[in-house]
Amino acid sequence: MKFSINNLYQLFNHYFVPSRIDLPGRRFDLDWLRVGVFGLLIFFHIGMLYVENWGYHYKSQYQWQGLELAMLMISPWRMAILWLISGVAIRFLLVKVSIERFIFLRSIRLLLPLLFGILVIVPPQLYVEMTQKAALDMSYWQFMLEFFSADTTLFDDFQAGIWPHVDVNHLWYLRSLWQYSLALVCLLPLLNAHWVEQLFHWILRQHSAVATAIMTLPIFLLQTFWDPDTVRYPLGFTFMLYGYVIGWSPLFWQRLKAGLPLLLKVTPIVLISFVCFYQFMWLPFGDDSHPALQILGLISYSLSRTLGVLTLLSLAYTYLNVKSDKLNYWSEGVYPFYILHQSILIVAAYWLSRVDFGGFGAVLEPIAVVVITIAGCLGCYEVIRRSSLLRPLFGMKQAVAYSNQAQRLGYVCASILILPLALTLLL
Repeated sequence: MKFSINNLYQLFNHYFVPSRIDLPGRRFDLDWLRVGVFGLLIFFHIGMLYVENWGYHYKSQYQWQGLELAMLMISPWRMAILWLISGVAIRFLLVKVSIERFIFLRSIRLLLPLLFGILVIVPPQLYVEMTQKAALDMSYWQFMLEFFSADTTLFDDFQAGIWPHVDVNHLWYLRSLWQYSLALVCLLPLLNAHWVEQLFHWILRQHSAVATAIMTLPIFLLQTFWDPDTVRYPLGFTFMLYGYVIGWSPLFWQRLKAGLPLLLKVTPIVLISFVCFYQFMWLPFGDDSHPALQILGLISYSLSRTLGVLTLLSLAYTYLNVKSDKLNYWSEGVYPFYILHQSILIVAAYWLSRVDFGGFGAVLEPIAVVVITIAGCLGCYEVIRRSSLLRPLFGMKQAVAYSNQAQRLGYVCASILILPLALTLLL
């Protein structure tokens, strides 16, 4: 019997636990990159207030099309690289904790902030959006009474992302990260299979152009055949799978570092070609442009995603694999900044729209929004990081070592709170 149990345990580890071969220490470069990309996300969302052709929850009266072209240089890869880093992080976690503990802790850390976010942080965004788009005429207190009312019809024309009139807005990343984590766990026997590792190494041994084309092909197919309104979800999961497979492969990171000079030459060209396609073909003609040109545009878009991710990874691996006390501070603040930033910037822009800046509004308002958003996030983060009650609501680990009994009580309370949300997201 003992022999059979040991065999079963070894079989489970073989299929569900990543190999520890070549396991490195902490990858500071990926931590720095994660902090930097989340920081960039804040400025990207501020830019969404002012771009001309892209919809957003709230739009400023000051809009500039030139900003749109600059943001297009960032748009293809900004989320893709976060998903890839998430995949790498999952591989690191699964060699340290059991599958069941990974799922449990992942659920607490992601769903508790998501629940708090959709009920407390996101509603101000909806209030501002409805005030601008639906001429809402009520106080925020009256709005929240309607928000928590089960039989209201106030939100019939607005999106419902989880429960009726309760949307995730920018917190869709937390929702999808939890769902993708569960899906990835189900795929572990495939991802850890020996033949998958051999296939990955075969791809890495090919010419850089061939390896990049193979990596880009699924991205291109998804963008070509998937619904454009929801394609970000399978794209995100695909890059997460890439991150898990890449993991700490020495060959991948060696080739990536060696290829940096070429990436720095090719990636800007591809990004500029995509921006030119958007500006001169997509905006004027849309779906009426020639099919061949549309395919070329999608190819440049897909390559922009892949090459943008590879370039940033290579730069970080080459120059940012450095330990720092500042990294610990900013890395811990990623989730609080991410959860808070969009509500702060939208409310700030809404109130600033009432300020008379004279002839300098197009300059002063964006500057004020940036200052208020950064200061607001930083001030809230300083409060959150010092509060044992607020830390788990913003995805942060406790800084105090509580007794085992207190930890169990906290886990039980959190599990009860997130259970309805978890079941909704699963079913």
